[in-house]
Amino acid sequence: MVLDGHDIDTDRIIPARFLKHLTFDALGDHVFEDDRKQQHAQGGLHPFDDPARAGAVILLTSKNFGCGSSREHAAQALYRWGVRAVVGETFGEIFRGNCGTIGLPCLSLSAEHAQVARRIAAADPSVRAEVDLVPGVFRIGDQEFPVEISPSLRDAFVSGTWDTLTELLKTVSDVRATVDRLPYLTGFRTA
Repeated sequence: MVLDGHDIDTDRIIPARFLKHLTFDALGDHVFEDDRKQQHAQGGLHPFDDPARAGAVILLTSKNFGCGSSREHAAQALYRWGVRAVVGETFGEIFRGNCGTIGLPCLSLSAEHAQVARRIAAADPSVRAEVDLVPGVFRIGDQEFPVEISPSLRDAFVSGTWDTLTELLKTVSDVRATVDRLPYLTGFRTA
């Protein structure tokens, strides 16, 4: 799915009025809510409402996607909608970090490659696209482009260690030993 435009900020991805939810579960229903309503009022169809794009798991963006506030809800909203990778030219740094924390890779393409990829995806909603983090490439149709991602984040995605809770649970005995050793945590001991 292609989302055109530079500097799309997190306030547009998920409007502030939806930040009051107690969980992130319903955020996907409201991703780009205001943009979608505005486009509909103008007689247009937002990519997130396009039946031909339903089920898309890769979002193709432009420059500085996810800029603005540091709201983690933006990454959660995209993920809850069904996006599993964001491929674009550049990203807001905090947004990229928030995405990495929930297992949603943000991958950078050169401006030229990003433009070609968006053009291919816009022309054919059924075109096959995939991200392969092992060699670090994005494939769309018969094209393949190198992507950039920080080596540590790439390794975390490939090895499955991006999930900090899973990593913490691997060392639960060490955590319990530390809790038992610290006098100010005695009220937190568990059986």
